Amino acid sequence: MPTDRPYLPPATQPVRAVVWAIHLALPLLGLWLLLAQEKLNIMWQHNPSHFWMILAVAGLNVTLGLMVSEASRRRQDARLFLVSMVFLTSAGFFFLHGLATPQVILPVGSLGFDIGQQVGLTLAAGFAFASALPMGERAAARVLEAQHVIRGALIGFMILWGLASLLPGLTALSDPPLGEHADWLVWGSIPGVLLYGAATVMMFLIHRRRPAAMLISLITAYALLGEAMLAGMSQLNWHLTWWLWHILLTLAFVFVGYSSYLKFRREGSSAGLFDAVALSATVARVKADYDRALEEVVEHVRRGEPLAATRLAGKFDLTESQAAVLDRAGEALANERRLSERLAALVDVSAQTRVGLPETELLATALERVRQAYGDVRIGLVSDGQVDIGSREYVFEGHAPVHRDQLVAYPLTVKGHLAGALEVPLGRTAQDEALAATLAGQLSISLENARLYHELNTLFRQYMSPDVANALLADPDQAALGGQLKQLTALFADLKGFTTFSERVTPGEIVEMLNRYHTAAVPCILDNGGTIVQFVGDALLALFNAPATQHDHAAAACRAALAMQEAAEVIAAESRGADVEWPTFRVGVNTGPALVGNIGSPELRGFNAMGDCVNVAARLQGVAEPGSVVIGATTLAQLGAGAATRPLGRLELKGKDERVEAHVLLTMP
Repeated sequence: MPTDRPYLPPATQPVRAVVWAIHLALPLLGLWLLLAQEKLNIMWQHNPSHFWMILAVAGLNVTLGLMVSEASRRRQDARLFLVSMVFLTSAGFFFLHGLATPQVILPVGSLGFDIGQQVGLTLAAGFAFASALPMGERAAARVLEAQHVIRGALIGFMILWGLASLLPGLTALSDPPLGEHADWLVWGSIPGVLLYGAATVMMFLIHRRRPAAMLISLITAYALLGEAMLAGMSQLNWHLTWWLWHILLTLAFVFVGYSSYLKFRREGSSAGLFDAVALSATVARVKADYDRALEEVVEHVRRGEPLAATRLAGKFDLTESQAAVLDRAGEALANERRLSERLAALVDVSAQTRVGLPETELLATALERVRQAYGDVRIGLVSDGQVDIGSREYVFEGHAPVHRDQLVAYPLTVKGHLAGALEVPLGRTAQDEALAATLAGQLSISLENARLYHELNTLFRQYMSPDVANALLADPDQAALGGQLKQLTALFADLKGFTTFSERVTPGEIVEMLNRYHTAAVPCILDNGGTIVQFVGDALLALFNAPATQHDHAAAACRAALAMQEAAEVIAAESRGADVEWPTFRVGVNTGPALVGNIGSPELRGFNAMGDCVNVAARLQGVAEPGSVVIGATTLAQLGAGAATRPLGRLELKGKDERVEAHVLLTMP
């Protein structure tokens, strides 16, 4: 599950936060101690040390500002621009403060020397606060549109401030300080301190959502800049408190510079030094760019192109070692993806191997899926004792694969005998060959199943109803002896005049006649969901709602019976004019409970139904006129009002003590 929390264990986070807070609190504690104990706040004035320290720190700060500004330009990120303005503003005024050092350009101190840095830090605080604000795309775009104006205005203001502070007699800023500005300087510095404090807190919240070392560096820098403003409020020039704010300002810049140096050493490039500080939209865009780059590397590696990452080195400012590492990572990722795709292909091939799928369709379906993962895969089946794939003939010794050029062929077997070969492009790793061997084994099983099922369909299904065959295939336990009581509809049919016909024709003509009638009758029953359980001479018994469940089994049986009579009429019409008149179907249908199951012995059994319902169906068929369908009252009750019938009254049937109500079925809706 994704999380915004940092990687560090929760128990260590408070410890780090406390240590960080202590380091930030120590300067404030030292400031309070120096101000409370005036004797400790000694004075030390060394103008050259001050001047050269300012130049060095300002130079470092300008370098950082320019680096962040370049990152802003490259990423088109408003937050990075505002952060660069923090560094450039503080650096510029720090430099002007150094130039105003007494006995360098001016003979004595000046008002500009005293207050210039506080003014610069206040302006930088405004940029720091703005950089920490959450910005949407529209606000960020406006900031970027105005960046040249903002930068130009800052440079112009710093030039004017420098001229006013350094040219004697031009303004009051170049005059010696009057020593009366301490109070208003304190109050004037408070907004800057508050802005730095707010920026520090908001940046810390960003770090909580998106932990990064560079963000911690920036948070520390903002906090130290705020503390530098606090230390500078006293304006006790050349005292320790005065040197303290110089040191804090220096530490703020050095801290960020050192973090940048460490990250540069670790990554070997300056391209992404400040990406962690950027807006969330920029971070997401950069991540998407790297994802696309990695995808490009993987695709190049997959096509076998060497040093694919060097194509991206210029775009992402990568070093040669980084490009080499990315190449190795891309190759490893490509291998993993290829492995995953081939495993997925194996799973899909297994799932597509359905019972009853013809051999040619099974192999075509498997090849279509496998080629997506393995490339130009081919299959050849044994023909005239040999296996040919294209113009290549393969001879196998046992189950060992055969290597040829950039191809490898694996034998396909059925019941231990060679049935064909699977030819795949040569893999790059041992896993590729192992997966290809597994694929060959899977296809061998699929091929064997397809052929066995074809034999089953020929030898097994043609001797029993498809419903019974499917039920036994799905659950072999259903072949056990025994049965269950079930509501069903039985259909009995035989040929009226069969005995007379049999006496006058040859046995061959009898078989031909029976086959023609049953060929016409069987589809009528199967198409309506019936199950044929017996052929006895010229008669057949079909069940509806057993074994397959049917909610409208009575109506289905009646539709099948009428369809049988229509098909029989066509056959009877075709046979008119023959030397012997062909017999005609008569059908009886009845609904009721019956015992359904496997009847026989452990050695030989058959699926059948027993009960009064079936017996009555046979008796109704016996009283039916040739070409008609007679149904029982229980069947009629389930047909509804749409069926057209002609009542036969209550009939006396053989084996029944009570008369049975019967009807001739004429039509069905």
